[in-house]
Amino acid sequence: MFERGLLCILIGAAVLIAPHFVTSAGWREMLVGAHVVGWFALVLGIALVVVDLIQRAKGKAR
Repeated sequence: MFERGLLCILIGAAVLIAPHFVTSAGWREMLVGAHVVGWFALVLGIALVVVDLIQRAKGKAR
């Protein structure tokens, strides 16, 4: 689950940062319109990483 979380974080960050680097107006508009999806992917990725770290910590405590 940790790897999936990291991938979601990377995808979300890429969607949020990409409009600053894209020169094509069409691509920029598409990426700006997808900012909600970018934030969702970022939050989902962080949640997956946190859940995985908590599960690992509980497994070591036993």
